Amino acid sequence: MLERPLASYQLVLGTTGLLLGLGLIMVLSASSVLALRVYGNSFEIFLRQGIFAVVGLLAMVIAMRIPLERVRQLARPALVAVVMLIGLTFTPLGMEINGNRNWIPLFAGFNLQPSEFAKLAICLWIADLYTRRHRHLGTPRYVITPVVPIAGAVSALVVFQKDLGTAVIMFAIIAGLLWVAGLPLKPMLGFGAGLVVLLLFFVATAQHRVDRFMSFLNPMADPEKSGYQAIKAMMGFARGGFWGLGLGSSRQKWGALPEAHTDFILAVIGEELGLAGSLVVLALFGLLAYTGFRIAHRSRDRFARYLAAGITIWITTQAVINIGMVLGLLPVIGVPLPLISYGGSSMLATLAALGLLANCATTEPGASRALATSRRAKARTKRKAGR
Repeated sequence: MLERPLASYQLVLGTTGLLLGLGLIMVLSASSVLALRVYGNSFEIFLRQGIFAVVGLLAMVIAMRIPLERVRQLARPALVAVVMLIGLTFTPLGMEINGNRNWIPLFAGFNLQPSEFAKLAICLWIADLYTRRHRHLGTPRYVITPVVPIAGAVSALVVFQKDLGTAVIMFAIIAGLLWVAGLPLKPMLGFGAGLVVLLLFFVATAQHRVDRFMSFLNPMADPEKSGYQAIKAMMGFARGGFWGLGLGSSRQKWGALPEAHTDFILAVIGEELGLAGSLVVLALFGLLAYTGFRIAHRSRDRFARYLAAGITIWITTQAVINIGMVLGLLPVIGVPLPLISYGGSSMLATLAALGLLANCATTEPGASRALATSRRAKARTKRKAGR
């Protein structure tokens, strides 16, 4: 199966569809109690997520169809646009939610989170830059500059929004693409060490981050405040056992677990679908990561290689961080589980990115021709059916 020209393309679409479908089901289950209490309609949050999914799928289809050369032309304007939107969050137009000032209110209760799109913009910009500089990437200076100063500055803006979780993912994208571009081990280790020091500094300068870090080391030290979410998440997994309590049967979503339908939705999955359901989620993300790196390795297009690597690093890192913090293996830093957690900006950005990843898959050997043949065959079938 993996030898077929469209194997990677179909794997991207398949894993995306399964994760999205599971996410919608679990958002309905995890949010029903909160939605009934806040809106008087247990389906309200699910319906909003459904709207995000439909718009995101449209963005994904467009991203799959647009020529990659045109995507390259959008790289620099996209980065500029994202920086401008992030800047707006520091003006009176910005809005603070849960202590993070990284939102812009739109209409009908919908809000835009520019930092989610910054991850995609950074992937596009770095991929375009390295494609143009491919002859000089053997020199570390051309790999590091201006990627680290500019992309690092954008990430720092996100930190100033008090959104450390998104900034960590952006730093991971930068580090991953430096490695993909061939940065030697010594400067790579130096960059990594500097990044660790910088992150520790950001943690130390905010008391709520210090509290979260200390509760990660010992949640029982403050079980009613900073350690509360981690303890309730572990209780959910413990109740679920291997097969779970059954879909819709979570007790944690009845107000015991904050953010049950967003950052901690995996705990509800573990409680309702058990270890078996959690392992399915892990397997799907693992398959998506494998497929993304496979595309980056096999693609004949330089831009597609870097873009596929960046998107895969982003989604994989975000999934690992979310899963780690829900399991108590990492500090809680407010990162959603891609395609599964509730959130419009995250959904739109992720689906658009996966559309681009599928687009990159068509640059593998024989894939473009096989896709064109498949589309012509489907068109002929439709014409015959319409007669």
